[in-house]
Amino acid sequence: MMMQSRMIGRARVTRVVEYSAPTHDPAFLFPDLTPEDLASLSTELAPHHYVPAMNRLVVTIQIWIVQIDGKVILIDTGVGNGKTRGPARMNALNNRVPEWLQAAGAGFADVTHVVQTHLHADHTGWNTVLDDGQWRPAFPNARYLMPQNDYEHLAKAERDGSDLTMDRSWQDSVAPVIDAGLVDFISDDAGIIAGCLNVEPVPGHTPGMLSYRLNSEGKEGLFCADVFHSPIQILRPDINTAYCQLPEVARATRARVLADAAERGTLIMPMHFGAPYCGYVRKQGDGYRFEGALWP
Repeated sequence: MMMQSRMIGRARVTRVVEYSAPTHDPAFLFPDLTPEDLASLSTELAPHHYVPAMNRLVVTIQIWIVQIDGKVILIDTGVGNGKTRGPARMNALNNRVPEWLQAAGAGFADVTHVVQTHLHADHTGWNTVLDDGQWRPAFPNARYLMPQNDYEHLAKAERDGSDLTMDRSWQDSVAPVIDAGLVDFISDDAGIIAGCLNVEPVPGHTPGMLSYRLNSEGKEGLFCADVFHSPIQILRPDINTAYCQLPEVARATRARVLADAAERGTLIMPMHFGAPYCGYVRKQGDGYRFEGALWP
């Protein structure tokens, strides 16, 4: 399914898939995960998160939409069409994301807020679209909300030429919306933004990454960004990705988010999981397991 919706209290939450496929060698994405560790976890991961026959992890790029009280909010914006990127799986995409967004009631003119967890290339791409040879804001009526600390870190890295994770996205997906005057920067202690999302710092993957908690009528969900790239990191919270810039901070953040989600019964909504793309953290012995949340 390219688009699925559920209710969290009064809020309609929809996911739009940009792509989902067995794309990543586990040894590349999780360099500290041994083949023996992976083999011991494979029965809990296959077939939706890991394909043993290919030795590839299923990685999804998806856009989360929140609709409540007349607001249409996007949480991160994926890779985007026509962007020049190093990895072949992300380069010069030509997907039907605009049509799926419109079908969900989140067309380019409808979106009121674009809320970003961090500023990596696979989370900012649909910020802009190509118009007469120029990258222009895709959502002209929206405010783009970006983490202040992440912006400052990556702005310095961009000046120094030292952050390869941006992969040209600063120029084609971040700077154009800043130059257009559409960006508001979010501090770690911002509280409630867009009228319904509580800001919670989750540093580690990047120094300034934020998650956003949605509460409505006693129900809650957490847009937890890249605290977890895969259920592997729920089963083995000590395992970082190759992209975690502050490894020990990332482990501490992951442990905190896991304990909180298990205690509260929070629906977690990451970016990159395979089907069913979101779910719950459950206690299992001294650790945790992932329980997928079926869609209505």
